[in-house]
Amino acid sequence: MVPHLATALTGPINELEQRILDATPVIERWFRLEWMEHTPPLYCAVDLRNAGFKLAPVDTDLFPGGWHNLAPGTLPLAVQAAQAAIEKICPEARNLLIVPENGKPDSFYLASLARLHDIFRMAGLNVRFGSIDPAIRKNTSIKLESGGKLTLEPALRGDYRLGLHDFDPCTILLNNDLAAGAPGILEELHEQYLLPPLQAGASVRRKSRHAHCYEEVCKRFGKLLGIDPWLLNPLTATAGPLDLHTPEGAEQLRASVDALLTKVRRKYKEYGIGEKPFVVIKADLGPRGSGIMTVRDARDIAPLPPPPARKARGKSAAPPPPAPAECVVQEGVLTRERMHGAVAEPVVYMIDRYVVGGFYRVHAERGEADALNAPGAHYVPLAFAGSTQLPRISARPGASAPNRFYMYGVVARLALVAASYEMEATDPEQSGG
Repeated sequence: MVPHLATALTGPINELEQRILDATPVIERWFRLEWMEHTPPLYCAVDLRNAGFKLAPVDTDLFPGGWHNLAPGTLPLAVQAAQAAIEKICPEARNLLIVPENGKPDSFYLASLARLHDIFRMAGLNVRFGSIDPAIRKNTSIKLESGGKLTLEPALRGDYRLGLHDFDPCTILLNNDLAAGAPGILEELHEQYLLPPLQAGASVRRKSRHAHCYEEVCKRFGKLLGIDPWLLNPLTATAGPLDLHTPEGAEQLRASVDALLTKVRRKYKEYGIGEKPFVVIKADLGPRGSGIMTVRDARDIAPLPPPPARKARGKSAAPPPPAPAECVVQEGVLTRERMHGAVAEPVVYMIDRYVVGGFYRVHAERGEADALNAPGAHYVPLAFAGSTQLPRISARPGASAPNRFYMYGVVARLALVAASYEMEATDPEQSGG
């Protein structure tokens, strides 16, 4: 099923779809050559937005949850991709330790962990969950809504290895974005593979670096296809360090927002787009969804109120001044896709270099410019796999689900290539740090 696109079935997005379909052999060769030179993250999920005139990623998650939202029919494809990844990383591997998020997991996250367990177990590994949460001091079994159970065990650290009491893994799979920083228990694991690497953690990974890498990928890909890279790339700028609680910080951000909006308006005029552009402001450091603000006019930016005073020995005390922080100002991308009248956006999942599935994130209470990854969202699986899902070159642009999904997969893989560049650029061993 192709969700309804709230634009006419002509125009840039369908021309882009046709261009991508026509260039499939060229595109797939280009990806093959990229993966000869670069190593993809073990897994990745990319949020896309289809504005009807451009298709662009707005988030690249290197610690994806939500695996249970994939269509069951995509499971064999995920297993094959996991096998290919393990064969490259550690062909003799027997054991895989998955490190989940800290804190009490909800039923959705537990279902996602259970699906990850199934994928890698069917790929030929013994899989267990090792928690680095200090609150997990003994084996803790949790019932799943599906009727099974999942056991969290406290991870144990040796000299250069991480494992469990009776479980010595070859590879550690992080499903924890380390938003609070990398704990010592995960550092200097010289005898094991830790994936994703620590520089992918939310406390050190910069969104601006990924945006820069993605821009470079899009320039090369656009030249390959003879298309404007902007059709695939949200324009991005950085601002700061700045303190948004001060007039000076707000003015600095206003200048960055105004400059980017001017560039976007220029592109809208070039393509005859009548929409009012907007930007999304994000904290450069921090987990996905942190510090997001949508702005349509730079004049709307005002200094934030000061942080609340804290109590000190029964008296009111002035809070410490906030540390200046860097922000990412990114071109906002509308979503023009609808499912049953509600706004929707595709999310594409990959293991190694392979697209293994995805879903539509649907939110009935949000608008086309809003973030949909919020309470109230529901998920509709995308059937990427299966013989009936191969692209059909002869289909009318915009009318074929496999063709649309193939286009999604191409753009998601561009973000995956950018993530591989990003991890290489921040690898302390390669940079000498």
